This record gives sequence, structure tokens and C-alpha cells, in this order.
Amino acid sequence: MVEAGMETSQSIEVLTPTAERSEPPVPEAGCDLVTVPTRQGLEAVDILRRGAGDAVGPVLHDDGGDTLGFVVPPGTAAAWDVPGSTCTETDGRGLRLNPEPPVEGSDWLLPPGEADLATDPAVLRAALGEAARLIEAADNCR
Repeated sequence: MVEAGMETSQSIEVLTPTAERSEPPVPEAGCDLVTVPTRQGLEAVDILRRGAGDAVGPVLHDDGGDTLGFVVPPGTAAAWDVPGSTCTETDGRGLRLNPEPPVEGSDWLLPPGEADLATDPAVLRAALGEAARLIEAADNCR
């Protein structure tokens, strides 16, 4: 029911199908990068992708196959303390994630536009811990 003197409005948002977009959405702000050994990183990606509601952001891998890098929100490096990993901050340099990898000699495992904008650091920390335990258990069974 609309009372006298009240206005109502309705807006309709037109969504363009992904196939028609010229490029995937990418974050404008900077980001930090958590780097881990490839084996642990791949396990963590699997854990994150299987989780209920837990999402994984873009992930880089180096061509040598030694490391994976998880894109996390800016400021994560200040409190990152997970053994066996490093977190590099961008210092507000405005790193923009394009479909092309930002580092020479790397490629996207999960490119921007096919993943969330960044991985939640708390969720990543838990996944990396679980991955380390799985790897240790597998290695101890040999």
C-alpha cells in the first residue's frame, strides 16, 4: 500500500552475459601475495574449492613449478605468520590483476575473472594448515 505523498521507484539492472563482456572484472586496488610450495598450494586449492562457501581468489604458479601464489587482500602481509609461506605486500602500488600474469615466468592456475577477487586470509591459513597435515600424513604412509 502506498500512502499519499510517498514515492516508490523500481530499478532494473541489466546484466550482460559473461560471453559478451570484453574482459573479466579485476580489482582496482592493490593486493598481497601469499607464496607457498607447489604441493602444499595445490592441496590448499583443492581444499578451498571443496569447502562449503569458501572461495579461492586468483592463484599464480611459476613456470618452474616450485611455488603457487594466492592473491589476498592488501594489508595481509602485516600479520601473516604461517610457517613455510611468505606474504609479499604491494605497499599500495596499485597492482592490477589483468588476465596476463603480473610476473614474468609465471602463469595463472586460477585467473582473475574465474575466481573471487582475493582469497580470505583466515580461510587460506586454515586450508594451508590442513594441506600440510595431509601431506605429512601421506609422506608418513610411505
